[in-house]
Amino acid sequence: MGVSTEQRIQIYNSLSGSKEEFTPIHDQMVGMYVCGPTVYNNVHLGNCRTFISFDIIFRYLKHLGYKVRYVRNITDAGHLENDADEGEDRIAKKARIEEIEPMEVVQKYTVDFHRTLAKFNTLPPSIEPTATGHIVEQIELVKQIIDAGYGYEVDGSVYFDVLKFNENSAYGKLSGRKLEDMIHNTRETSGQSEKRNPQDFALWKKAQPEHIMRWPSPWGDGFPGWHLECTAMSTKYLGNQFDIHGGGMDLKFPHHECEIAQGEAVSNCSPANYWIHANMLTLNGKKMAKSTGNNILPNEIFSGENDIMDRPFSPAVTRFFMLQAHYRSVLDISNDAMLASEKGFSKLMHGLSILESLATAKETTGFDVAKWKQKCYNAMNDDFNTPILIANLFDAVKFVQNTNDGRESITIGDLDELRSTLHNFVHDVLGLTQEEQKVDHYLENSLNLLIELRNDARNRKDFATSDKIRDELAKAGILLQDGAQETTYTLKK
Repeated sequence: MGVSTEQRIQIYNSLSGSKEEFTPIHDQMVGMYVCGPTVYNNVHLGNCRTFISFDIIFRYLKHLGYKVRYVRNITDAGHLENDADEGEDRIAKKARIEEIEPMEVVQKYTVDFHRTLAKFNTLPPSIEPTATGHIVEQIELVKQIIDAGYGYEVDGSVYFDVLKFNENSAYGKLSGRKLEDMIHNTRETSGQSEKRNPQDFALWKKAQPEHIMRWPSPWGDGFPGWHLECTAMSTKYLGNQFDIHGGGMDLKFPHHECEIAQGEAVSNCSPANYWIHANMLTLNGKKMAKSTGNNILPNEIFSGENDIMDRPFSPAVTRFFMLQAHYRSVLDISNDAMLASEKGFSKLMHGLSILESLATAKETTGFDVAKWKQKCYNAMNDDFNTPILIANLFDAVKFVQNTNDGRESITIGDLDELRSTLHNFVHDVLGLTQEEQKVDHYLENSLNLLIELRNDARNRKDFATSDKIRDELAKAGILLQDGAQETTYTLKK
């Protein structure tokens, strides 16, 4: 299947600050790089929102027929605290605190990352490179930057000369910052570092004797700079210039700004044509932070083991919640918001289930399926606007319910089109899945009470009451099994 020529996507490009029509470098093929996690801790909910946002983009491009190479890295070395050029590697610090090897830290939290994203039903990327697996490429890139005149070595560390780069380009163009302003704001700290200028950033850092994560290089034992890793891995698998570079809004500066500088220094072109940034997630109107206790992890939402939500919420409901806001908008999660999303998700899935047994008629009334279908595409074509898409999906669900109640009608041809379109957008594009049926935890006690009443009836040899409870529960899809010690239940599939 080729790429749909009917659908033209508009993408908000952070580099230009405007929506632009998406035209890939290579016909029918898309190269997309997204900055992955630094695996020194459990993946937090804000990270998950970013990866779900790019999962949607990945899914939609694939749905349109593009062959997408989606590269998302694992940062398992070289990311210093607070994104600075000095200090302790986050993974090495975690290893020291937990008294384990750095690679144990990496393994532990990489597994957590993959498990969590799998629960959210995100598709795996095409390639998932690691920083430690690309040390050779990073050393080579440093050499190229030095040869181009933009890198300099000081006592075993190598830095990028931002002022030299700014002579021929514009450092800060992605984030809208001017180098002159940055210099003015940091003038007081000049002379306190081995760097020529405070704005210069590390390409390669000399490893101190106590530093565990170290590799030999032409400049001595050390480890790569965080910004360098992404440039090395993105260009290796996607070329010096590719279509889309994405990540969280917090990476725009300095990380992505530095990536642009590194890319332009060695290839004279910006690494990506479209820069896409997902916005942050807040909790109860405030920034998430472990230090303040205003924080919740994905598994704490799923299990209900937290002090913020009244009860557990499933991964599918949590994903649905995130898709109800545009990826460029700040999204606030709260108990009320999650409850509303759960209701909406149930309504959507109920509509899909009704669809399977909907009766057809000679004409369709009250709904233009073809027009509605294009409205769904229009929403996604407009910078992947999932909230508008979801609103359109609910329009279809309302029509399905009206048809089921006999207030509207639909032809067999329109029903097939409606069914396939809903399936495509709900399941394939939004990645929402019907969850395995389970008893609501609020009804758990009621069900246990009925089982207890039935057991009492059996003990009294009141088999009429016992059988009635069993049969009525069976009609509701709850099957009782009497064991030697207790009565258990299963749900009809």
